[in-house]
Amino acid sequence: MAVSDLGDILFRVAEEHDAAAIVDLFRSTYGDGYVHPQIYDHHEVKRMIYDDASLLLVAEHEPTGLVIGTAGILLEMGAHSDLVGEFGRLVVHADWRGRGIGQSLMEERLARVGQRLQVGFTEVRVEAPYSARISQAHGFVPVGFLPQKLIFGHSREHTALLVHHFGDALKIRRNRPRIIPEAQFLATAALEAVGLTPDVVIDDAAASYPPAEDRPLELEELSASGYLDLLRIERGRLRHREVFGPQRLHYGLFRLAASDSHYVVARSSGRIVGALGYSWDQVEQHVRVFEIIETDDGVVPFLLDALEERCRRDDIVCAEVDVSAHATRMQRTLLARGYVPSAYVPAMAFDDVERVDIIKMYRIFGPLLDLPFEAPEPTRSVGRYVLERFKEQELKPRLAQALGRLHLCADLTMEQTSRLLGAFAITRAEAGAPIFREGDPADEVVIVTTGRVRIEALGDVLGHVGPGEALGEVAMLQGRDHIATAIAETKVEYGVIRVAVIADLMRSRPDIGATVYRNLALGLAQKLERADGLISPPPHSPDGKPDVC
Repeated sequence: MAVSDLGDILFRVAEEHDAAAIVDLFRSTYGDGYVHPQIYDHHEVKRMIYDDASLLLVAEHEPTGLVIGTAGILLEMGAHSDLVGEFGRLVVHADWRGRGIGQSLMEERLARVGQRLQVGFTEVRVEAPYSARISQAHGFVPVGFLPQKLIFGHSREHTALLVHHFGDALKIRRNRPRIIPEAQFLATAALEAVGLTPDVVIDDAAASYPPAEDRPLELEELSASGYLDLLRIERGRLRHREVFGPQRLHYGLFRLAASDSHYVVARSSGRIVGALGYSWDQVEQHVRVFEIIETDDGVVPFLLDALEERCRRDDIVCAEVDVSAHATRMQRTLLARGYVPSAYVPAMAFDDVERVDIIKMYRIFGPLLDLPFEAPEPTRSVGRYVLERFKEQELKPRLAQALGRLHLCADLTMEQTSRLLGAFAITRAEAGAPIFREGDPADEVVIVTTGRVRIEALGDVLGHVGPGEALGEVAMLQGRDHIATAIAETKVEYGVIRVAVIADLMRSRPDIGATVYRNLALGLAQKLERADGLISPPPHSPDGKPDVC
């Protein structure tokens, strides 16, 4: 039956007497495993019906009076006056699916809130692509992907993030955001998807916030006694916000407590110097940072370290931070701590008199799970891209360990090493597969993290390379093609950094580039001397590992 044939279905705003039917509809469809357990509480459903901050619709079969579908919008999902709403809680009774009821509920929601919102978003399950198809058919476009964010039943699920803009939202967008290179793909895809010409400026020179090494900092929970001092800092410091979310300090302690929001406060010599606000979903084991307040740069790493410690202590699965697309230092700081750009949302949040793009930085504590993924295109393409970035992130610790054993990273600071690490791509090769062949352009350097690589030339085996050793740097420094072939003797995992990337890094961060080239040259000299039998094998470092290039 087409949507136009649904003459006996009434789509209307839910009323108090619908609460029981809505609860029964979710329970008959999902059992007791729906992701938002409050939907099973009659009082909570009634509150949603009466609350101006939400809109709940039902589809009623008029001849029988049965509620056969429902859908809702939470209208205050951004900070106050951000005009952001979340579309969700869509369910249609199993006996009535396939008749266009879900489509009609979406059309009704869009028609009723077009004047109340500037940005609508929905986080859809990708194990059941029904909601994604409906959303895409009605102008929502995929802008991100959040791995294993939801608990559905007794298992975790991935979700996709889709967005819809209303009215003048994109016209008052602040243009030319400055972003880290790792967010460029998502930014370009999202801007094109909403009909904008990508105008991002790639800032490859931004450094992370440095740790506060010059003074001790103390940590405490926000209390009423410290609220006023912190509020004064917020009002004086946050002229250009770097982090956005649905709460802010000046909303008051009562509202913060009611939404399960918390602040960890940093003190120096008894004086408050910053705080981090976050909300904690104990059901989904999920944390969202919505505000960072600081009096100097060194407070930021301290607060983020404190949050990570709490996440690990309380078995949090994932954490997310909506960062301004104009705040490259915060983007870089989170990236260095294992957060991955997982979404780019144009014009998501208000800052002063204009809307700013946000980059959703997302972190998983623990392994990336291999979960079902059935989303339609283009949502599926965005999801695949983000999942690949998280797979790379899982391998970065091994690459970091390998880099730590290389002359390549000698004399680099922790921040410089982290920045260099971010320039590597992670890849794998099966046993017998070539990594490069004699005569291939030497346009990249390879760092082996696991496995064993055989080096051949003219049919002879010249040697082997294992974890923590580099390949390709000889030809690269000499500006010629490879003079040997590298073949994976076992299954190999390795990091790759292209020569062009090193050149760009040297221009944007000459402190890193100059050190890397010096170290490559020193390592090359050692290899050539060893090959000629001029010196003995390289000495071992104090931890007993060979100090190799």
